[in-house]
Amino acid sequence: MTSLDKRPGEPDGRGAIEISGLRKSFGTNEVLRGIDFRVGPGEVVCVIGPSGSGKSTLLRCVNLLEEPTSGSVNVVGVDVTDPDADIDAVRRRIGMVFQSFNLFPHLTALGNVMIAQRKVLKRDKAEAGRIARENLERVGLADKIGSYPAQLSGGQQQRVAIARALAMGPEVMLFDEPTSALDPELVGDVLGVMRGLAEQGMTMLVVTHEMSFAREVADRVVFMDAGAVVEEGPPARVIDDPSHERTRTFLSRVLDPAAARVGEGE
Repeated sequence: MTSLDKRPGEPDGRGAIEISGLRKSFGTNEVLRGIDFRVGPGEVVCVIGPSGSGKSTLLRCVNLLEEPTSGSVNVVGVDVTDPDADIDAVRRRIGMVFQSFNLFPHLTALGNVMIAQRKVLKRDKAEAGRIARENLERVGLADKIGSYPAQLSGGQQQRVAIARALAMGPEVMLFDEPTSALDPELVGDVLGVMRGLAEQGMTMLVVTHEMSFAREVADRVVFMDAGAVVEEGPPARVIDDPSHERTRTFLSRVLDPAAARVGEGE
């Protein structure tokens, strides 16, 4: 599946996310080393790679939670690296879901989905409540609106976090390994919600270790290692028939961990 046969491209050729020459260093440690790629409107791009390859830092640079050392990041037509850019306005158009759920423990699911709408978008209580209920229903939690985070499973908490992001009306969704903190039996419900968003045409940039999800849902897969893009392309090529030895080694360890040997791929 490619972006050409799944969803139409945008008329003017502009990507929803365009990254050019992106570099990020923490002291002497260069985490991102000249990243170039784009995500078209309605496209789903999954980023895979070993721990420490810069995947999460890449996501955090997209909405400027981390400030790039150099290069440019353009999101929904705005250069977020421009000092004059209204970053708060851009962030309101970007939804982000983290590994941890970051829910307020003293608020119900409904309250958690309402609070940013009230404080950031200045919606009144009735409107924020209506939109919160719609999005909790959208992620399959209509019956949990009055539940507190401690009363919810990890998968349900993550779905509340997704509903919270969706309630802000984002044009782009960023997911940073959203299932990594979940027990295996809870992963499917979260991936099912994400699959539904993809089918509805949501633009998504997803850092994930769920290869089956990337294979089935992504328009493109990007493999990163040591702060660089090693290869990218349709899932059928990158996951099932990778061209680089580093990609093959990584995937062999991920897809068949029991066959990995100590020291292999290090």
